[in-house]
Amino acid sequence: MYNEKYRPQFHFTAKKNWLNDPNGLVFYDGEYHLFFQHNPESVQWGNMTWGHAVSPDLLRWKQLRNAIEPDELGTIFSGSAVVDWNNSSGFQTGAEKVMVAFYTAAGEHGTAGKRPFTQCAAYSNDRGRTWTKFAGNPVLGNRTPSNRDPRVLWHEPTKKWVLVLAEDPGQYYSFHVSDDLKSWRCVSELRGENIFECPDLFELPVEGRPGDTRWILHGGNGHYLIGAFDGTAFVKESGKFALDHGSNFYAAQTFSDIPPTDGRRIQIPWMNGGEYPDMPFNQQMGFPCELTLRATNEGLRVFRRPVHEIRHIRGRLRRWNDTPLSPGENPLEGLAGDLFEIRAEIDLAGADRVGFRLRGEEVRYVARDKRLKCMGRSVPIELADGPLKLHLLLDRSSLEVFAQDGFVAMSFCLLPDSDDRSLEIYSKGARAKIVSLEVWELSSVWT
Repeated sequence: MYNEKYRPQFHFTAKKNWLNDPNGLVFYDGEYHLFFQHNPESVQWGNMTWGHAVSPDLLRWKQLRNAIEPDELGTIFSGSAVVDWNNSSGFQTGAEKVMVAFYTAAGEHGTAGKRPFTQCAAYSNDRGRTWTKFAGNPVLGNRTPSNRDPRVLWHEPTKKWVLVLAEDPGQYYSFHVSDDLKSWRCVSELRGENIFECPDLFELPVEGRPGDTRWILHGGNGHYLIGAFDGTAFVKESGKFALDHGSNFYAAQTFSDIPPTDGRRIQIPWMNGGEYPDMPFNQQMGFPCELTLRATNEGLRVFRRPVHEIRHIRGRLRRWNDTPLSPGENPLEGLAGDLFEIRAEIDLAGADRVGFRLRGEEVRYVARDKRLKCMGRSVPIELADGPLKLHLLLDRSSLEVFAQDGFVAMSFCLLPDSDDRSLEIYSKGARAKIVSLEVWELSSVWT
């Protein structure tokens, strides 16, 4: 187990059976908690339960027993979790701070006119090892037929808890406030943006502008809005924008309660739609990434790049600097494997295109189109007078592409030919220049 043919070696997968949306991402007492939509009984979707894993470093995950299981209110759909530091809920019973999770009880999903979707709470007083459902559930009754995916956060300026809810996903979001995490009052709605279910709401500083921040409202389909939030209403300033341009990125969520001494906004997506034939598990999470907000020629944009903890699984390094890259040459010839991190800066000079082939899959930049292309997807990148910057993560069944320091990201699931473990960097049309190239072999997090 954990070394099967298509098992990702540095992306999280359930030990066995189905996995989808990351839920309840929260940090407490040295541990990152990853809850996730899980079917404990089958490799297919259904019987939604909150699975649970913890990690000290965002790399090495230990799956614990399931956290929240179906009950008379329904199966357990997506949601979020927070640490109630001041015990505003009254749920704390011991020395440990209480963790509170919010989820959608999905009623009789797919059976119209019977038990409706409602929002519920559960809490843990033992660092997330056991969970008790709130006796007063639901904390928020049914509002629309498919209202779901409560995202809860603390809004410091107003000293209130905020809950963002997807209402008939694809239609609108509603915003609710509470003093005690039990009683909620609707204070505003946001309509017409079509950023679709699984909301995430968080504040980011603008890099290089001390004191200047914006709020990001991110939806399950990977689109986000930039704006202002006063604790009651979100006001859009710009967007919507795509955070990821690949085929396999969905329902991403960021961690709550990252300590101020760290200060990062860390996100994990579900890499939806992958295929894992004859495997005991189904689906995987994306690699954890840090989100930052930067000014660009196109305005403010969220950048996304792998967390620096990846350095802990780096092995042998090959490096090239200031190296000509002529058509027909491949400095990576002879390298082979299935777990790699690659960082490159390439000056196209007069080349028509440059790129990589990794186990048969191509990542290429076409100068004429000014587009980065991979696995049927493409995205415009204006290089101006600078080099193409690529950061690539290759696992057994996935490829993640980050360009221009994270301005562009593309996530893909793949099923490479098991006999093809080759790596190639190339130019076409004319000689390009490798400004810098670093290729690390990566080790498995399961060993």
